[in-house]
Amino acid sequence: ECILSGIMSVNGKKVLHMDRNSYYGGESASITPLEDLYKRFNLPGSPPESMGRGRDWNVDLIPKFLMANGQLVKMLLYTEVTRYLDFKVIEGSFVYKGGKIYKVPSTEAEALASSLMGLFEKRRFRKFLVYVANFDENDPRTFEGVDPKKTTMRDVYKKFDLGQDVIDFTGHALALYRTDDYLDQPCQETINRIKLYSESLARYGKSPYLYPLYGLGELPQGFARLSAIYGGTYMLNKPIEEIVIENGKVVGVKSEGEVARCKQLICDPSYVSDRVTKVGQVIRVICILSHPIKNTNDANSCQIIIPQNQVNRKS
Repeated sequence: ECILSGIMSVNGKKVLHMDRNSYYGGESASITPLEDLYKRFNLPGSPPESMGRGRDWNVDLIPKFLMANGQLVKMLLYTEVTRYLDFKVIEGSFVYKGGKIYKVPSTEAEALASSLMGLFEKRRFRKFLVYVANFDENDPRTFEGVDPKKTTMRDVYKKFDLGQDVIDFTGHALALYRTDDYLDQPCQETINRIKLYSESLARYGKSPYLYPLYGLGELPQGFARLSAIYGGTYMLNKPIEEIVIENGKVVGVKSEGEVARCKQLICDPSYVSDRVTKVGQVIRVICILSHPIKNTNDANSCQIIIPQNQVNRKS
């Protein structure tokens, strides 16, 4: 919503952005200080002293990384919202296999030294990566007999003779799929995802991921600022009493007894619960650990992916 209000303001639309919360970012906020996190989840008492100053914490409600070469980074550069943000590169991506954690190789040297796969497997995997890098959906000469819109990803893995472990980490740690459904879908999307991963990795070398220094809540704030520069108005702590509809069309929003009239309304589903159907749910847990995680070489920041096959699950 903040991205849209920023971009629409830049394009000369008159924008009023209302939020019932006292902070930016709604569901995608970063909660700070730590005391607020305790309040939000109704935890008894206050954080122990061993956790330091509450203000030093930013906890994302919905953690996400940015692909260094991805769409969002391009938008941040294009709108110049980057000037309000500080980014850091995530130090490593890890994958869980057979009860242990392994680093997802980020350089050729790491790939050769990695104990994720055997020597012959590494050669085949390298061939596969070279194929992906050269793949261009507009140039059939790069297809090598694969039809991007018909051949399934399962068949592409077969073509390069890749084993189950390699398929697991390619699909979940490189293409970043949550389930294995992609295996039986046309391969074009998966190949483009792996390409994006490789191109993002090429930008900074340690990992393909960037992250705002003070948490994801910085992103909505940056776009809200952009909106304000171009005349948009942002109101926090603004309860929404009613969405006003006349002749089946939204004409305004009622808040604290006043109606703000509008031509278009954009909102997240929680504001119109009577007009949306729930089709699934995501379960999240936030764990605050008192120690680094084994085999991550004390990386200051990392991501650990647990593929479904490794824990006998469907997701």
